[in-house]
Order: sequence, then structure tokens, then C-alpha cells
Amino acid sequence: MKLQVSQPQGLRARPCAGVLRVHPRRHTVSVSAVASEPRLVVPASLQGASTWSPTSWRSKPALQQPEYLDQSEVVKACEEIARMPPLIFAGECRTLQQRLAKAATGEAFVLFGGDCAEAFSQFSANRIRDLYRLLLQMSTVLAFGGGVPIVKLGRIAGQFAKPRSAPTETINGVTLPAYRGDIINGPEFTEEARRCDPWRLVRAYNQSAATLNLLRGFSYGGYAGLSRVSQWNLDFMKNTPEGHAYMDIAKRVDEAIQFMIACGMDTNMPFMRETEFYTCHECLLLDYEEALTRLDSTTDRWYGCSAHFLWCGERTRQLDHAHVEFMRGVNNPIGVKVSDKMDPNDIVTLIAMLNPTNKPGRLSIIVRMGARKLRERMPALIEAVRRSGQVVTWVCDPMHGNTETVTGYKTRRYENIRSEIEAFFDVHELMGTVPGGVHLEMTGDNVTECIGGGASVSEDDLNSRYHTHCDPRLNAEQSLEIAFYVAQRLRQRRENLAAKAAAASS
Repeated sequence: MKLQVSQPQGLRARPCAGVLRVHPRRHTVSVSAVASEPRLVVPASLQGASTWSPTSWRSKPALQQPEYLDQSEVVKACEEIARMPPLIFAGECRTLQQRLAKAATGEAFVLFGGDCAEAFSQFSANRIRDLYRLLLQMSTVLAFGGGVPIVKLGRIAGQFAKPRSAPTETINGVTLPAYRGDIINGPEFTEEARRCDPWRLVRAYNQSAATLNLLRGFSYGGYAGLSRVSQWNLDFMKNTPEGHAYMDIAKRVDEAIQFMIACGMDTNMPFMRETEFYTCHECLLLDYEEALTRLDSTTDRWYGCSAHFLWCGERTRQLDHAHVEFMRGVNNPIGVKVSDKMDPNDIVTLIAMLNPTNKPGRLSIIVRMGARKLRERMPALIEAVRRSGQVVTWVCDPMHGNTETVTGYKTRRYENIRSEIEAFFDVHELMGTVPGGVHLEMTGDNVTECIGGGASVSEDDLNSRYHTHCDPRLNAEQSLEIAFYVAQRLRQRRENLAAKAAAASS
């Protein structure tokens, strides 16, 4: 890659222009992962006359950005990051896009999982390993039940920053800036810790590089080989119902491998020894993202090299704002989080801006609504996208629409998380469309942050092992239980499709 990176600058903002809407044409086109000419033209006022550069976002309003005291230090920190190697490579992004295109048609399924926000203080090889092998376990369960390849994306090696609903926090009459993630400031409620420090950007880059180094070693060094499937169980999971259920699947996988070896299969084939694993995070801190935007010398296209997959959050997806402007120009596969507030006309316009050539696998729509609102609001979004002929991968985030406060702790109930996933599959079944993936905040640690599930975490247990610096995460047992439920729905969908195909051919 050629390291062409622009000089970091301070943020500049201008008044927000009115949002323009494009209405989809009134005819139905089935969604398929076949590229076609885009049917919608985005107004030039929103496209910025179609010009883009890694710095063009600076001409638009940028929300959720830290307020640094010394902009010259921000420039120095970003210049140092710009001199560093990319964290990921353009060819990996292109491969991931191909995998996500398969998920759009039901030929694969996507599993996003990891911390709400990574923390400097919790950084360790063991924690990385435990999350990684939990994701391997879950992907094994999903592949075994669904009969399709599982695309694994970790919320890791870059998921540090968090958008906040308020810029400040008040405790006992003292008001300080809100904690925005370790990449910006510290969680301790002191004036010094809450001060935004631009050199935390460099520390986050270094931790991400070390994390990716370990993940690549796990993925291609034999740890993720199918012959080790029975060794991925976490120690504290061995005597749980989910742990036993997983070991039953692992045993059957081992037996299938032994049978294939007896039939002459070569155990040195790459799929037996390696696995693909990708990283993702919210594209929030635009100074950081700009510093890691590089020009791929093989294609002459720009890529965001902080992660394989970037997504735009619910709070920063305004059509004429900086985050959408930045993301429309990088060639990574990308996603957008949408809640029940998303208007069907606006989602069509947003998709047209971010994926104007309608390239399969380029864009994932990550829905976060809560079970009841999802059943009410998601069908209209699906229909608008289908009528426009746009290709997206639909993903369910059952976490962010189900957060509540219990006994002073921010938490989520397992039953509500599962209910939203259930609603997601039900709506797609009703609409005849494809459920493409799930997006979970989870950890390989034995925490007590979400209530319920087979782990039987009660409200009184929240203060036992509540370790998150931000939002509550599913623990390993709860995560694996979710995987078994999703596998059941994937198997059910596969059987229904097979029955319909048989009926149609008879």
C-alpha cells in the first residue's frame, strides 16, 4: 500500500442543511446479491458534487467528537499514527466483502461479537484468547445448525470509543465530562481522568496492533484448526448445560473429521488448519480514522485501515454530516446502525449514498430496535429497500434496544435479547427476505452484567462480577445459549426452504 495520508487538521463545522428524501419507485424487485445499476440518484447537495478525499469530512458537521484542549497535540498524535503501518490490508477487506455478499443471499451467516468498549486496563493475551475461542465455539454451533459458512467479526483491536447521550456526567453535585472510552479519556470520576488526551489515540493504535498480531497467530497458526474443536471450551463452561451441548457437537464434528480422513481427506488442507477472522468497530473518531486511511497501490482505492469492517452509529448517521461523508469514500465493507427512528425513505437515500453502485457485500444494515418495535418498524424498512432494488446484508443487534437500569446497574435481560432475535427471524420469514447475521456485545469472561439465561444471573448478582466500563455484555454461557437459539432458527429456515423447493418441483 502507498501511505498517502493527509495532514491532520482541527475539526470545522457548519450549520446542518435540511435532509432531503428520495422516494423509492413503486414496484417490487427481489433482493439478490447481483450487482445492478443503482436506481436512485442522490442529490448533489448531499454528495458534495461526488468529490471525496480522506479529509473531505472536515467540511461537514461532526458529532460525538472529543473536545481537546490543545489541537496541536492532536495533530502530532495523528501524524505519528499516520507514519505507522496499516492495521489491516485492502485484500482482506475485499475477501470479507465477498463473504458478506454471500450472507445477503443466505449462503453464509455473519457473527459480530466482542466488548462494548475495549479497555487499556483489561488488555491481556488471556482475555483476547478467551473471546476468540468463544467466537470459535459460537461459529461452530451456528455452522453445524445452519449448514452455512459463518463469517466471524470481532469487536476488537479498535472498539475503544463510545458515543454518549450527554457530554457531561454529574455525581453528588460534581459535573465532569462524560467517559467516552479509553481512546479519549479515563473512566475514573476525576477531573484529570476525564480530560481528553490525544496521545491515548497512539496507545489505542499500539494495543490494536498487538491484539491483531495475536489474532492472526491464532487464526493461521493452528489454534483454530477443526481438529481442536473440542479444546475450545472455556474452563468455567465445562459443567454448564451449554458447555455439555457444545461438547456434544464437538464430538460429532470430530467423528465427521475422522470419517473424512478415512475417505482420504488431506488434514493439511487450509480449511482444516486455519480460519478467517476479521475485526470491526464503530467509525466514530474521525481524526483517528483519517490517520489510518491509506491508498491501496493495487487498486488505487482508499481503505480505512483501522479495521476490516467499520460501521456508522445511530447517533452519527445523518445524511449530510461528517461520518457518512467519510464512510462513503472508503472501500471497506461497512455497516449502519438503525433504530425505530429510521424513516424508510431516508434508509433508501442513505444506502444510495454509501453504496451507489449497489455492490453486494458493501453495506450491512444493523437493526437495533427492541423486539416490539422491530416487529412494527422493520417490515417498512425491508420493503423500501426491496422496492429500490438495493442489496444489503441485514444484521440484528439485539443489545442496544434492550438496555435498562436495575439496582443502580445498567443491564440487559437475556429474555429481551433473545426476543429481539426471534422477532428479527420472524419478520424476515414473513417478508421472504434473508436474516444475514447477529451483532452481540459479549465477553469470554465469567461476568454478571446481563440478567437471566441459563447462567441464571439475577438482579442481586449484578454486583458480583460487573466489570464493564460501559455497557453490559453477555457472558460466555449466555452467548453460547444465544448461538444455539440462532442455530435452531437457521436450521428451521433451511428446512422450510428445502420443503418449498421440493413442493415447487413436484
